[in-house]
Amino acid sequence: MEDNLNNYPNDYPNNAANNMANQMPPKKSSGGFLSGFFSGILLSLLVACCIYTGVRFYYIYQMKQENEAAKAQAPSESLADDMTMEKLRVMEETIDKYYYEENVDKDSLEDGIYDGLIAALGDPYSTYYTVEDLESLMQQTEGVYYGIGAYVGMDTQTGLAHISGVIEDTPAQAAGLRDGDVIYMVDGESMQGLELSEVVANIKGLEGTLVHLTIYREGEKDYLEFDVERKKIESPTVKHEMYENGIGYIQITEFDDVTVDQFSEALAVLRGQGMKGLILDLRANPGGNLSAVVEISRQLLPKGLIVYTEDRDGNRTEYSCDGTKKFDKPLIVLVNGYSASASEILAGAIKDYGIGELIGTTTFGKGIVQRVISLSDGTAVKLTVSSYFTPKGNNIHGIGIEPDEVYEFDGDRYYDDGYDNQLEHAKEVMAGKVESEP
Repeated sequence: MEDNLNNYPNDYPNNAANNMANQMPPKKSSGGFLSGFFSGILLSLLVACCIYTGVRFYYIYQMKQENEAAKAQAPSESLADDMTMEKLRVMEETIDKYYYEENVDKDSLEDGIYDGLIAALGDPYSTYYTVEDLESLMQQTEGVYYGIGAYVGMDTQTGLAHISGVIEDTPAQAAGLRDGDVIYMVDGESMQGLELSEVVANIKGLEGTLVHLTIYREGEKDYLEFDVERKKIESPTVKHEMYENGIGYIQITEFDDVTVDQFSEALAVLRGQGMKGLILDLRANPGGNLSAVVEISRQLLPKGLIVYTEDRDGNRTEYSCDGTKKFDKPLIVLVNGYSASASEILAGAIKDYGIGELIGTTTFGKGIVQRVISLSDGTAVKLTVSSYFTPKGNNIHGIGIEPDEVYEFDGDRYYDDGYDNQLEHAKEVMAGKVESEP
């Protein structure tokens, strides 16, 4: 190609000039001089244009060669390249040929590929959801599901699921399940190594059926066995009560879609009953929707930041409050090691602004935010997308929030006698605050 480009400009103009000379009629010597002069100019321009074009083609050719060489040496940016797809095909053929069971569920294998991809991130909060898993998740966040009436959390250090809360008047409470019970097996199958969503899916089922739970409880010498009936659970995420001396009490067990209205109603009822101070119970609250906790925070906090998030690129999203509904009475917040995520957002903001006193034990320490991203086939992935920070810029992930007063929970006394020592202590502290109010 290079030789052709170099020869091309020399041949074409000479032929063209000869043809032009043969076709021109005889002229006088002055005319011949002018004709030769203009022909020379034309020839020079043609030569210059052809050389320029040749050089440009040469550089384009060189750049193309360099780009192709770079692509061949650089690693593929996508996992779904030809080599990966070929390896998957070979693995599938190997399973078909050698696996000891003939009938292998191809849909399960496919889900396993997607699940494994997300699991390889090493993030216990990032999950792949099948269509069924996503439907179950949506029911849970709406506050209605078919199960036993217990909140289930995951200990990220041990990888074991545990009961993080028991709803009153549900099969879980009737069976005798307790906060902190570790779920070892469900219907005889070990739950070790499973994702939280998988454990929850095993516990849930058709209304009226039984689920058998094998539980490890601290202080017991052997595993405990429970048969619990599944029922339709309309999760009451907010409970309220009025105690003596005008002390109001609100417990939030989870931040779901229904929680905001339930909290607003409870707060209005207590105010109507002459509340002089509020005990807000966030113990064993595993978190929930960011939008729900932000809306509830706006009914308590002064003007300013509630929380802000930052993604991996440093993009910051702020959630703020106008302060028009600031809670202006004494406030105590009960927290423990199962208070996580959204409950830590609320507790952290209350502590930063100094509008309430935290009593209990250090919170769980989950300072990251997940987002559920739907896929076109009805499945979804939940990915950790950002970290969150309290109004003073504290990230509590892996650390938790230290209460203003550490006060340990007496589990034996609670389960034996029904005496909640943390709540009773909070009542005493609140009584002193209320009496000192003008």
